[in-house]
Amino acid sequence: MIETFKNLIAEKGPAPTLSILIPYYHDDPVLLLNDLLVQAQATGKTEILLYDDGTKDANVNARLLSIAKKSPAAVSLFFAQENKGRSSARNYLKSQARAEWVLFLDADMRPEETHFIDDYLNLIAADNVDIIFGGFTVPKQKQSTETELHRAFSKTSDCLSADERTKNGAQYVCTSNLCTRSEILDKEPFDPGFVGWGWEDSEWAARVARKYRLKHADIPALHLGLETTETLLKRFKNSAENYTRFTNAHPELAKTLTLYKLSKKLKYVPGQKLTRPILRMLVRCNTIPTKIRLIALKLWRASWYADAIV
Repeated sequence: MIETFKNLIAEKGPAPTLSILIPYYHDDPVLLLNDLLVQAQATGKTEILLYDDGTKDANVNARLLSIAKKSPAAVSLFFAQENKGRSSARNYLKSQARAEWVLFLDADMRPEETHFIDDYLNLIAADNVDIIFGGFTVPKQKQSTETELHRAFSKTSDCLSADERTKNGAQYVCTSNLCTRSEILDKEPFDPGFVGWGWEDSEWAARVARKYRLKHADIPALHLGLETTETLLKRFKNSAENYTRFTNAHPELAKTLTLYKLSKKLKYVPGQKLTRPILRMLVRCNTIPTKIRLIALKLWRASWYADAIV
């Protein structure tokens, strides 16, 4: 069951050029919504749709409802009673969107620039691409001891310029800040077989990049929802089955990726599982150099993925 609220503009207003789609689960998207509404009101070409994927946080949802009722721009809210996963949430949001283009944003992101939406609208108006990934950044300063490892990991692995991302095509596409023609998702929806965290967006990107024009752009969103070290350890461990689903769907691409090559090598190392307590200890230790902790974290992930891949 999904409860729905649409303000008057979302119900009766003209069709927008761009639908911004924000799924959330144990996140608070209020700040993101407020930022976007300032820009959406100025352009008059945007609607915003938010989907609670079973969190049922009464405080967060009440604040979102209050903002939506007063908003001068189109806002729709959807409240699911149970968690169905990231793919299902995104597919549902897309099914409710009215625009020919949709922009997926994670709930813990915020636009870096006041012309964030305008930048996307300008690329859409040029009509020479099908998929746009704007990239993301992380805070320049340390936020907390517990989230510092994630900030360092993202800076070295994910926060790349458009030129750097372009060299690797679909490899650096994720749904944290992804804009695409809506019709592409009609033909190529996210795979709901991915359960929990990770790799559903990578699988989708690998699938569609073979058929459609992909552009990496510098329209970054700031990633504020940095995870704790314990959450990273848990996510990397529990996402092994999703990674296997990704590699099985795209075996040729997987063979070119450093993570796959490392996991494949570890698969045949006798007793490699016995290193996990040591790796976990190194990852958790805040007093050793961050570079060593990052190496240990990547080996930890590869160790669990080695068990799962064929």
